[in-house]
Amino acid sequence: MADSSDTVKTPAHTCAFVLGGGGALGACEVGMLGALLSAGITPDLVVGTSVGAINGAMIAADPSAGAVDRLTELWSGLGRSGVFSGSLLGRLHKAARSRTHLYSADPLRRMLREYLPVERIEELAVPYQCVAAGIERAAEHWFTEGALVDAVLASCAVPGLLPPVAVGGEHFLDGGLTNSIPVGRAVALGARVVYVLQVGRIEQPLTVPRRPWEVASVSFEIARRHRFARDMADLPPGVEVHVLPSGGPIGRSGAAGQLRYRDFGLSTERIDRAHRATSDYLAEHPAAAR
Repeated sequence: MADSSDTVKTPAHTCAFVLGGGGALGACEVGMLGALLSAGITPDLVVGTSVGAINGAMIAADPSAGAVDRLTELWSGLGRSGVFSGSLLGRLHKAARSRTHLYSADPLRRMLREYLPVERIEELAVPYQCVAAGIERAAEHWFTEGALVDAVLASCAVPGLLPPVAVGGEHFLDGGLTNSIPVGRAVALGARVVYVLQVGRIEQPLTVPRRPWEVASVSFEIARRHRFARDMADLPPGVEVHVLPSGGPIGRSGAAGQLRYRDFGLSTERIDRAHRATSDYLAEHPAAAR
């Protein structure tokens, strides 16, 4: 594994898929992937954060419609997978015992082992990296080699919901804490055309918080969007970035929507809507579909 201070030695890539974080809203990225592949657009680099690390690993393993079918199956069954299952009493009991999180990471680990066809990052068909937030170093950490499931779990370890993931003697939390939509990483690796697969949050304007629980969500959203905005402003000449549309919010949005992290019942609709929106975008922007 490599951290953010390592010199990037990977050969330059031409086309990158950048998949951001977003919990249950990550179903949108599956629709975007389907639209891209249907248009004949495939990546030679995949970079992911949090739930985008899951979707990205699947497409890096098999950049074809078959992977989209498997992702659709995965997302359709997430509500029954046990990843975030259990009664309120059970979750409170888990929190009391652990003092740090509501859920075990074991169901997510089992699901990843079932769906990911390779064991190591180096075995993926397309070069792939995912990011996590290192606790001891208080910095973003990029996984570029090693055990794939461990890397993805580390990138997905949502604070308070899942425990920190130990890899190589260090501990990691969700990559969205440090780099929610890692456009800059793809550009640093040499990407000249970047497709940003995001879950729709950056499409919605922020408003001043009116309730106590909105303060934290709005504050975190500012930090998350600031990094993305800075990366976009710092793009070097000759780099082309396409921020793909999600098709608009489905279900609750804003702070209330972020609290509904188990809202997988709308996954199929989110996939379909994002597929249509991205297909329309590619049709309206011929340069993006070349």
